[in-house]
Amino acid sequence: MKYVVVLGDGMADYPVESLGNKTPLQAAVTPAIDYMAKHGILGLAKTVPAGMPPGSDTANLAVMGYNPAVYYSGRSPFEAASMGIPMKSTDITFRCNLVTLSEDEPYEEKTMLDHSADEITSEEARALILAISEKLGSEVFRFYPGFGYRHVLVWDKGPYDWRLIPPHDILEKKITDYMPAGSHSSVLERMMKESCSILIEHPVNKSRIARGLRPANSIWIWGEGKKPALSSFYDKYGLRGTVISAVDLIKGIGKCAGLESVEVPGATGNIHTNFKGKAEAALNALKRGQDFVYIHIEAPDECGHRHEVDNKVRSIELIDRQIIKPIMDELNRLGEDYRMLVVPDHPTPLVLRTHTSEPVPYLIFQSSDPKNHPMQTYDEASALKASSKNTSLYIEEGFRLMDRFLDTEKLQEVAS
Repeated sequence: MKYVVVLGDGMADYPVESLGNKTPLQAAVTPAIDYMAKHGILGLAKTVPAGMPPGSDTANLAVMGYNPAVYYSGRSPFEAASMGIPMKSTDITFRCNLVTLSEDEPYEEKTMLDHSADEITSEEARALILAISEKLGSEVFRFYPGFGYRHVLVWDKGPYDWRLIPPHDILEKKITDYMPAGSHSSVLERMMKESCSILIEHPVNKSRIARGLRPANSIWIWGEGKKPALSSFYDKYGLRGTVISAVDLIKGIGKCAGLESVEVPGATGNIHTNFKGKAEAALNALKRGQDFVYIHIEAPDECGHRHEVDNKVRSIELIDRQIIKPIMDELNRLGEDYRMLVVPDHPTPLVLRTHTSEPVPYLIFQSSDPKNHPMQTYDEASALKASSKNTSLYIEEGFRLMDRFLDTEKLQEVAS
């Protein structure tokens, strides 16, 4: 048996007026997913525990089978692990975004225009973070360039009493009420303010402005955490697996769980990612003996943050056409028995442009054990309906979804 997880980050949503009051999942044309829905098991899972932030960190931990209440120590340590950053138990790590703030006001009165600085490239961002490191870095504060707009700051023996807000939670809002809070907040605030004068004069930003792109005119520090300690995925489930993702967070979770991480050329973390390459990487991993692949696609989430309605629908269709269908076709051709899970980590509603913590729809399909639900579709409303009819299809503790997906007896119990 081969096990395939296809996670569309932020794929779940609310009904959208311009889509005829359908959600993007309902509006998307997805023949491969439709087939699995008619022959699979549909339900809801609460991937974000009550009282925890609805982030891709907590939610992907849960989907991967790890209780966030036990294993979550912050977002940035997983990104640091993926980047190979050495971490001591006394280090505090932070996510360091390159963002676009409005320009004319005093810093505290600026508005968060774009959490990704117009999806700045990794090459451009690297030059900017190295400039920040040269001016603001030290033996105590170490900056590391990452992927796209996502970077890491490590504070040696730093404090851990923070209230830091993700920039994608405050799009189009004044940052006044969202500045760093904590006993040493003035340190991070100073760095963020000083970054403006460093970045705005940098040749990379002058070039971006000349090309009609938003400049990365500030860093935004958030996502604090300590060195993580996950138990081995193999020890938990007896399966050897591979994680396929463009973003360091997911690669880091996989690495900390002892899973292999595969780099896919052209994987960008947005709508322009190499969808086909991710499918090929998953199939190659399975063909060389891996039991389990976890394919993470960031594109729906980024479209949600950017309020790109048509692109969010299109991203779901590309997942269906260029990832799910090729994997199904090839495994069927090989005569390989497989089980596939399609699920978001959390909703990223277009109307809100940030994450929420509602339960997400999941779909489980097994090639050798097709069900018969001819009217069933994969979307939020259908999953709610299925879970209302059969309450065992609702998973209150989302980290148990992986147990159900991998355990044949548990799966048969809810399907009967």
